Amino acid sequence: MNKPSARLQLAREAKAIVALAFRNGPIESLHAGTPCPTCAGKSGYSRITDSDMAGIMSNAVDHVYALLLLKDENPDKYESQIQFGLRYTINWDEPRTPPRQ
Repeated sequence: MNKPSARLQLAREAKAIVALAFRNGPIESLHAGTPCPTCAGKSGYSRITDSDMAGIMSNAVDHVYALLLLKDENPDKYESQIQFGLRYTINWDEPRTPPRQ
């Protein structure tokens, strides 16, 4: 099997990490709920509480940390986790480089 280019490898890792750290975490419970009839589709309304946001970020940091530890300490298991995460990303767009701040 040919090894993917460095950028392709980073793109697949980014997508898998986001799936594992965000999509399959507390944000999925928020997403699964019924849309707010008052604020649905309207910008300027907060749809996530501070407590929800803290939980989402804490979960994401914990999962990204665990994945980075695996990448360093057990590359085979890390790759297995990336493969698992990629199952959720089949229809996702490819990542783009954000504009510089």
